[in-house]
Amino acid sequence: MAAQKTNRKTVTKPFETGLDRTAANFQPLTPLSFLERTARTFPKHTAIIHGRQRTDYATFYARSRRLASALAKQGIAKGDTVAVMLANTPPMLEAHYGIPMLGAVLNALNTRLDAASLAFMLEHGGAKILITDREFSATVAAALKLLKKKPLVIDYDDREFPQSGARLGKIDYEKFLKSGDPDFAWKMPDDEWDAIALNYTSGTTGNPKGVVYHHRGAALMCYGNALAGTMVEHPVLLWTLPMFHCNGWCMPWSLSAVAGTHVCLRWVRAGAIFDALAEHGVTHLCGAPIVMSTLVNASDTERKSFPLKVRFMAAAAPPPESTLAAMAEAGFDVVHVYGLTEVYGPAVVNEWHEEWNALDSADRAARKARQGVRYVPLEALAVLNPKTMKPVPADGKTIGEVMFRGNIVMRGYLKNPKATKDALKGGWFHSGDLGVMYPDGYIQLKDRSKDIIISGGENISSIEVEDAIAKHPSVLFVAVVARPDAKWGEHPCAFVELRPGANVSEAEIAEFARARLAKFKLPRTIVFADLPKTSTGKIQKFLLREMAKSL
Repeated sequence: MAAQKTNRKTVTKPFETGLDRTAANFQPLTPLSFLERTARTFPKHTAIIHGRQRTDYATFYARSRRLASALAKQGIAKGDTVAVMLANTPPMLEAHYGIPMLGAVLNALNTRLDAASLAFMLEHGGAKILITDREFSATVAAALKLLKKKPLVIDYDDREFPQSGARLGKIDYEKFLKSGDPDFAWKMPDDEWDAIALNYTSGTTGNPKGVVYHHRGAALMCYGNALAGTMVEHPVLLWTLPMFHCNGWCMPWSLSAVAGTHVCLRWVRAGAIFDALAEHGVTHLCGAPIVMSTLVNASDTERKSFPLKVRFMAAAAPPPESTLAAMAEAGFDVVHVYGLTEVYGPAVVNEWHEEWNALDSADRAARKARQGVRYVPLEALAVLNPKTMKPVPADGKTIGEVMFRGNIVMRGYLKNPKATKDALKGGWFHSGDLGVMYPDGYIQLKDRSKDIIISGGENISSIEVEDAIAKHPSVLFVAVVARPDAKWGEHPCAFVELRPGANVSEAEIAEFARARLAKFKLPRTIVFADLPKTSTGKIQKFLLREMAKSL
């Protein structure tokens, strides 16, 4: 039987080339390739300064490959977690490359946390290896005792700044690196959606959540940082920001893209900062307002003149106008940024308009107080009504929830699908921060829906502090709110209502809390009072916030 003719036409897609994407025209985005490129292009350029130690890019790349190779010999493979408890030192920078070169995941631990928190993170994240600085050995040792299954421990001995802490492992970091191959054939990620890092948020209700970053977001964040920080070729970054904070806002990767120099700073001290500014030609700093206070309040003996104007990317609450003026006079250009762990660090920047410099001090301060507009790699920033998911009026008055959308939003929370679903519902990341939108598209925060206190750049859960103090047998009720602090931005202020007949001092409450909380979470102010409550017994925190301001 003859074949029947059909009128069916071949359907082609617009701009069809006849070939799917290939290795020739598509590669997964990753920040790891930035280091490889710079090591080949500027092999002798100084990548890292640490005390008297200088490391060029060729050596930085080789050491990172050695780390990857040594980890592979210990069985570390794609999807495994390697945790680090390190100060702002060269091994922390090497970990940002060597660990993900295997497809493994870097978990940079907060060096200020208590043993119980660290133990939870090591167990929850499934760390197979822990690289730890001897400075933190006491806390780490206590954390390891709480674990049923302990990771392999590698000790880092800082030869530039020797530490007296005990050695916890059987192998030294430098010896471990020597076992690796400097020409190790690392590979690009199979998928740019693959995890590159795991960062834990401060716990708000219960345990902290593990935020998973992917290679794509980390790579794009590097471009965003370079643009927001106006980083041209060969910038010099002084590490006043802890690298465990959102992987140092992705700056360990960002600097490789622009062939920059990392100046390590083990401790943030005014004298050391000014020494570095004067000696190394620093162009950039990052951190919380506490760093600005450190600089502004430095003694005459600590201060030194430095050759270049330094761009300071400052997060958390905007500093007072007087502080900004003092910073400008001292040679710093302050750029206000805002973000969260879930968006790789800063994702909003207060882009400054030249004409705003002509405003009077009050109007200029009002502009400075705004968080700003979206980073270039963030696709959308909005203030929405969380119930209707509709934008609030852009009137600078109507409060809504700040929400983010784009490639620099986290992959999700590790082993917590419900929290991930809640955080990303409606196609937006819900920050939990309340704010307003101005007609020009700039946002400003007004409150924090979860009562998070930001002190010196650290997120502190008021609920966690309350739970610790409430365990005291003499405490009937406790409420913790933020109290403005000229040095730290704000600090926890605890209002305590005692049980009838109880007699306890502020010092006793403080000592009780000290045994249960990390040092930076301790309330600096304790007030004994009958707490204001609604008819249903709910504590009225808004009244306590006003009381804290007037103390």
